[in-house]
Amino acid sequence: MEDPSKDMSLVTDSKTEGIPASQAQPTANSNGTTQRTPEELVARAIAPVKPEFIRPPPPSRTTQNDASSDANTDAKQPQANLVKEKKSKRQLKRERRQDQKSASNLCPEIAKTGDVNACSYKDKCRFSHDMEAFLSQKPDDLEGDCPFMKADAPCPYGLACRFSGTHKDGASAATSNLLKKSSEVNGLSKDVQRLLWKNKMRFTKADAVIKSLGLAGPNWKKKQLVDKEEDEVGLSGSHAADETECKKVSDDSIDCSGCPSAISAAVNAEDACATDEFRPSKKSKCVVDEKCSDEVEGDANVLEKSSEKDSAETEMADDVVAEPDKSLKIHPREKMLIDFREKLYLAPLTTVGNLPYRRVCKTLGADVTCGEMAMCTNLLQGQASEWALLRRHSSEDFFGVQICGAHPDTVTRAVELIEQECTVDFIDINMGCPIDIVVDKGAGSSLLTRPTRMKGIIQAASSTVDRPITVKVRTGYFEGKNRIDSLIADIGSWGATAVTIHGRSRQQRYSKLADWDYVYQCARKAPSALQVLGNGDVFSYLDWNKHVSDCPELSSCMIARGALIKPWLFTEIKEQRHWDISSQERLNILKDYVRFGLEHWGSDKKGVETTRHFLLEWLSYTCRYIPVGLLDVIPQRLNWRPPSYYGRDDLETLMASDSAADWVRISEMLLGKVPDGFTFAPKHKSNAYDRAENG
Repeated sequence: MEDPSKDMSLVTDSKTEGIPASQAQPTANSNGTTQRTPEELVARAIAPVKPEFIRPPPPSRTTQNDASSDANTDAKQPQANLVKEKKSKRQLKRERRQDQKSASNLCPEIAKTGDVNACSYKDKCRFSHDMEAFLSQKPDDLEGDCPFMKADAPCPYGLACRFSGTHKDGASAATSNLLKKSSEVNGLSKDVQRLLWKNKMRFTKADAVIKSLGLAGPNWKKKQLVDKEEDEVGLSGSHAADETECKKVSDDSIDCSGCPSAISAAVNAEDACATDEFRPSKKSKCVVDEKCSDEVEGDANVLEKSSEKDSAETEMADDVVAEPDKSLKIHPREKMLIDFREKLYLAPLTTVGNLPYRRVCKTLGADVTCGEMAMCTNLLQGQASEWALLRRHSSEDFFGVQICGAHPDTVTRAVELIEQECTVDFIDINMGCPIDIVVDKGAGSSLLTRPTRMKGIIQAASSTVDRPITVKVRTGYFEGKNRIDSLIADIGSWGATAVTIHGRSRQQRYSKLADWDYVYQCARKAPSALQVLGNGDVFSYLDWNKHVSDCPELSSCMIARGALIKPWLFTEIKEQRHWDISSQERLNILKDYVRFGLEHWGSDKKGVETTRHFLLEWLSYTCRYIPVGLLDVIPQRLNWRPPSYYGRDDLETLMASDSAADWVRISEMLLGKVPDGFTFAPKHKSNAYDRAENG
């Protein structure tokens, strides 16, 4: 095992160009099967791993933990067949309250100070005050030092910290809280959240822009019908000449840059915002369809007929709409300038693209980072989980947030609120997400079929805020009917500063390779003031160099799934080399992630398990990386399916496993033993590797 590991980082020019190092003829393996040549493997989208590292495939495993004994498995089989009863929200809330009162959830104030009388709520506190019971059931401390032990500041979690044995005495807990808050920004204040909950937040600037652009008022519904007819005509006839045939090549894993991390089933009744009121009454915690928009508009019409006074006011509103106030629109020169040229842009990635992960990518060379996609309606409802996606670390010097909405009024209010409450360099509007729950609500890539709606969203958002507005799109909605090239000039005139084009259609989803030729075509048609970025299948510095050199009009490339599988891709691009990274170096990157995760989510029991969960989600991607020294052909491609192989050491072999049980073992190396009854299944269960022979 020593010979293959020698001089693995030295790569010849022939291998750099993707030419096999050896032109060996097919030979027979020890088991009698025929060994394919590297060219045959690449043609079938199978990674050409060197024969000496190939091992027989392990028995099939489920995504659940498969380390239990056969007896336990047999005992659990009857339970698995039972249908889980769905609990009501009231039941879930009651269970949460009971869990909070259990001995495992000590009051945070008591945990910080160690004084039972420190809590001001006394008997009315939701948490347990039994310190002895908490300490008796608390699991053993984890190895290592507390991530909050910087200088003389104490840990904000006190006794609840899983590293409490390393704490120092003598400093106040408030100091540590200040240190934690100073490193992260973009939190939602309680006062603003209460206003959002009660629908009392005023969006004067956004509503004025919406009204001036004619996107509100009694004639808006008629305007929508006219726009819809125009969009349908555009889809059926105007882009027939632009149809291009997509490549019949298989693709790799899911690009999470356009998917929401926590999408509410409700996308709010945005069409109700067509009236002259500031914001409609929110239907608390209910699912709202697109059909609800028409119902709300119907109710508004009934109200207008019942009151002559209201009709008189709406007539006055008509006059305002007929003569838009040009002074409300922000001149392009007044906007903040940003430059994406030749910068390494980490795409917004659902679930895995959290703040700790972005910190890791920043240390490895990423220049631009962007938060996970947040739904506008959830932000306007003050959902804390959605606002958490906008958090920014102090190390992210070039940072933006990505939002998604279906209607101009919703998006415009969201961008006004973000500019008011957050510190960001740009706001990206996702118009390319292919997920059904987003598309069905008229957001994401559904907007590609309605360019007039796109125009309203971009115009209204860019006219409301000083921050630059960028847009993320796909080539089109239907495969073979690309249409962004016909809209690229308009996107710039509508007010967008930059546009990122993912070289796939919505119908194509994540199959086949990205169509970079079409991305180049769009970049050449774009006006000089509009920066165009490409996205799709960048997995090595050679890919980056090719796209930048083939199309000088391209400002940069957005890196998504390549960074999920190997986050050191940014280092490879900046240093222009194939990094044959060792297993220990990869483990050190995971250690950094865990440390950042504990600082972000907390070092108590809940924070540790949250960090473990997101670490396992990330490991479900990193296991697909194949070390450079093990390949006959480099660089690795995103659509290559890795065979079962041995690494150069036990840790590298463990990291190559696609079993969730092995991912859990890696997490136990970093975060200690998992709790009893712990199971894990990856959130994304995609057919990551499409068969090449199926196109």
